[in-house]
Amino acid sequence: MSVEFIGFIGNNPQSETTPRTGPLLDVTHIETLAKAHENAGFDRALLAFHATMPDCLQVGQHIASVTERLNVFIAQRPGFTAPTLFARQFATLDHFSKGRISLNVITGGDSTELAQDGNTIDDKDERYARTKEFLDVVRLEWTSEKPFDYDGRYYQVKRGFSQLKPYQKNGIPVFIAGASDAAIEVAGHHADVFALWGETYEEVRNVIAKVKAACAKTGRAVPRFSLSFRPILADTEEKAWAKAQATLEQAKAVQNQTGFTKKPGGPLNEGSKRLLALAAKGERLDKRLWTGMAALTDARGNSTSLVGTPDQVAESLAEYYDLGIDIFLIRGFDPLIDCIEYGRELIPLTKKMIAARGHARGVAAE
Repeated sequence: MSVEFIGFIGNNPQSETTPRTGPLLDVTHIETLAKAHENAGFDRALLAFHATMPDCLQVGQHIASVTERLNVFIAQRPGFTAPTLFARQFATLDHFSKGRISLNVITGGDSTELAQDGNTIDDKDERYARTKEFLDVVRLEWTSEKPFDYDGRYYQVKRGFSQLKPYQKNGIPVFIAGASDAAIEVAGHHADVFALWGETYEEVRNVIAKVKAACAKTGRAVPRFSLSFRPILADTEEKAWAKAQATLEQAKAVQNQTGFTKKPGGPLNEGSKRLLALAAKGERLDKRLWTGMAALTDARGNSTSLVGTPDQVAESLAEYYDLGIDIFLIRGFDPLIDCIEYGRELIPLTKKMIAARGHARGVAAE
């Protein structure tokens, strides 16, 4: 099983350590970072969805137009676009990009932000039930060879049909993200890939087991698994940990400017709660999992790091691969510089280690 790498393209160079100084939609930055990801050997690049930010579907279309190989991985929240229209939008973009589109389904845990887009469902489990119906309809639009009816609680469709099917022979890959039981249940119905934030080996092993059990109930094939980290690299382990501490101090210094501050009452989404629970156990877990940034920012987004030399971090990624992870989302705190560095060292080293593992297993089997 081959390993894949996903990067991240923001609308501007802002991060936890860098306040935004230029335009909100920095076209030059987007184009530069997209091409850097392609040159660095990334397979995909994620575009995030936020209620007040530029439309990432249109940003994704532009990125596809300025790259040749990079898959554009677009986050979307079910419930704000009719699933029939949504399916045709993605199928159309899949054709324009010649099959370089994938979908990250984000149901959302913050009802306050969701309300900015008109969401009226406060109960998270109910939102996941809507997500399941949404994807039911999307997949019917993508696959049905004749008009279909759908009569759900949240969506009703009469003679729905899309003449345009996805360009990709096996359809547009659907990533399901979430850490709650409701998210895992939806994954049992629709996930081609289940996405996790970076946790300990034990926690990752437990989540994978839950997803496999959910798929067994529905009879759906077990999906692939993705894991997200913010790698911090240096040429020695000591320098890498010093770099992590310096990164944390810089984030503290500009926290009020970047907006990566804690909210009263803490985070509402299960994924952030899980990362904070890990951070409460210690700043360093397993061999080189670092929770410092998660603790500072209330674990907003994927905020845990693997810290060490490129060889050491590659070894940790290979150990997660042994648990069943074959897709890694890696992004740094300095978006462009870290992207280039990952492509120069971390990505090729990890692929080499994993390939060697596969060869060794093949020899042992013989």
